[in-house]
Amino acid sequence: MPVTLAFDVYGTLIDTHGVVSSLQVLIGKKATNFSQTWREKQLEYSFRRGLMQNYKTFAVCTSNALDYTCAFYEVDLTKDQKNNLLESYRSLPAFKDVEDGLKKLKANNYRLFAFSNGTADAVDTLLVEAGIREYFDGVISVDDLKSFKPNPAVYSHFLRESGVKGSNAWLISSNPFDVIGAISAGMHAAWVKRSKNALFDPWGIEPTITVENLGELYEKLG
Repeated sequence: MPVTLAFDVYGTLIDTHGVVSSLQVLIGKKATNFSQTWREKQLEYSFRRGLMQNYKTFAVCTSNALDYTCAFYEVDLTKDQKNNLLESYRSLPAFKDVEDGLKKLKANNYRLFAFSNGTADAVDTLLVEAGIREYFDGVISVDDLKSFKPNPAVYSHFLRESGVKGSNAWLISSNPFDVIGAISAGMHAAWVKRSKNALFDPWGIEPTITVENLGELYEKLG
């Protein structure tokens, strides 16, 4: 059976900081730091809801995180401005290396799935808008389980839905927590180190491989 690749979406395929240009129009020089805090809170809220078993969709976590970030930076945005920023999360750009890397992997008979904290509809729209949906065999969302990564149940859910064993499946993610979660659940995992300053959590669980982009991923897997 062909090797199955589970691609994290936000931050791995899709540049979540693509919203910075919109933020610059609204808040100027604070935009980059604002975007970083927004992203960090978005993930924190998903972790907390997962642990509390008080599920709301990733879109709700994103909205709550935006409210927090506005308060933190003392930025007063209107309801329409917030809605426009949230809507931008449905059409963020892919990183420059993504399409070529996916194309090569697909041409070499890897099975490609998008595997995300986002709902299936939201992720599908995002991939279409980024021009990369055609490379995926399907979209698998944690929303089916009403939980979030790195709950081990969501990785088991991916394996069931894709019909593959962990020994024949790879998670591809720029998020160390996701890589550690997948390896702990019996999958292989590639860490996409998209920043030279990125650090991997010192838990004694290392990525199966580390790459800087999807072109390098193709070379190492090939």
